[in-house]
Amino acid sequence: MRLQLRLSNIRKSYRNVSVLIDCTYNFDNTGVYVIMGKNGSGKSTLLRIAALLESPNYGSVEYYINGVLQRTDIQLKRRITIVLPKIGVFNTSVYTNVAFGLKIRGLRGKELDERVRDVLSFVGLHHKIKQNALTLSSGETQRLGIARAIAINPAFLFLDEPTSFIDEENTKVIEDIILQLKDDKKSTIIMTTHDKNQAERLGDFILLLNKGMLFPGDKQAQNTLFSSSYLENI
Repeated sequence: MRLQLRLSNIRKSYRNVSVLIDCTYNFDNTGVYVIMGKNGSGKSTLLRIAALLESPNYGSVEYYINGVLQRTDIQLKRRITIVLPKIGVFNTSVYTNVAFGLKIRGLRGKELDERVRDVLSFVGLHHKIKQNALTLSSGETQRLGIARAIAINPAFLFLDEPTSFIDEENTKVIEDIILQLKDDKKSTIIMTTHDKNQAERLGDFILLLNKGMLFPGDKQAQNTLFSSSYLENI
């Protein structure tokens, strides 16, 4: 049963400065939603709110299955996950880092081992399986973060600037990972990026966050927005 997300009139402010004013959108489909916006536009805040890590000052974040509102409990939260730009890793092996989230969900033995090895192969880190995670490069660390996230087979995967602060080679690997996840159609992916070309390569739906509001659009509208002076300042 597919999980769906509905954001309604989300508002958020910090120290009386409004970051999000009126963000409303239904994330009804599998695929990749890309949110673009200037630095400080509230993209990361919106992602954290949607991922239930932060509460809005006003508005609602609701998850549905077949039109039935889901309780915001531990079972729901275990079906969604977020990968931040500078992820934290445990001072232990790559294997143990990936296994942690699976163990707290009750996986053990052969099933646990196979899942960890499968996702590390998927992100190209199987050869690092015994290495201490703190010794990975920044690009490898980001891939480890994605491996930990997809190991739990999330219904919603939030990626906040997944290729920022990493080199071109790892950027290509991560984009390929996202495209493969997109083809699998098991998760709805919501990501942020500053890169217009990346948004077009990866996104099924492109949204713009401007002046605290979220603007969706069809391809024609997106092309108009992409050619506007607004994007020159992203």
